[in-house]
Amino acid sequence: MDANYKLNGGFMPTVKRTADLDGADFYPTPAWATHALMAVEKFEGDIWECACGNGAMSEVIKSYGYSVESSDLYDRGYGKSGIDFLNQSKKVPNIITNPPYNSAEGFVKRCVDLSSSKFALLLRLAFLESATRQKEIFNKNPPSRVWIFSERITFYPLNAEVKGSGTTAYAWFVWDKNAPTRTELRWIPVGIKSKYKTKVLGSLL
Repeated sequence: MDANYKLNGGFMPTVKRTADLDGADFYPTPAWATHALMAVEKFEGDIWECACGNGAMSEVIKSYGYSVESSDLYDRGYGKSGIDFLNQSKKVPNIITNPPYNSAEGFVKRCVDLSSSKFALLLRLAFLESATRQKEIFNKNPPSRVWIFSERITFYPLNAEVKGSGTTAYAWFVWDKNAPTRTELRWIPVGIKSKYKTKVLGSLL
């Protein structure tokens, strides 16, 4: 693991997520962040988690009774590996994922084509910025709802010692094809983090 992440014998929480040595951008999603989405959004039909990593997000979604297909470009020991989402063509009702940091724009564009009902991506709040994104994504396909986390999410490399707290603001960006073509800003209710943080899936809170 990159020695630059060392901090007092542990690992720094991420400010800008970068690639690890075993494959691009693998920072499993804390379970409570997925519970937060499930608390504010409902989905009709099957769900595809297309960057599933070690299954941290898929397992939370399944706990709500949804049928989840899990895949990833890299083999993390969960789901189908070797599946490059950016080159897929099959359509599904819903997609939920935490896309690789350096491929977020590509994931949005593929989700627009492949999801027939709804898709939700966990992204930096700053994803709303950028003239290029405005032109290529938001002017054509604006998100229906942006659920902002008031409580910060902290991402760590797998098996890293959990110390400190994150400094980057995140949000769930939801594109709902049955909703009006406008964007609503909403806030994840405070308290979800403490409610679900003790419900550990895998090795991460």
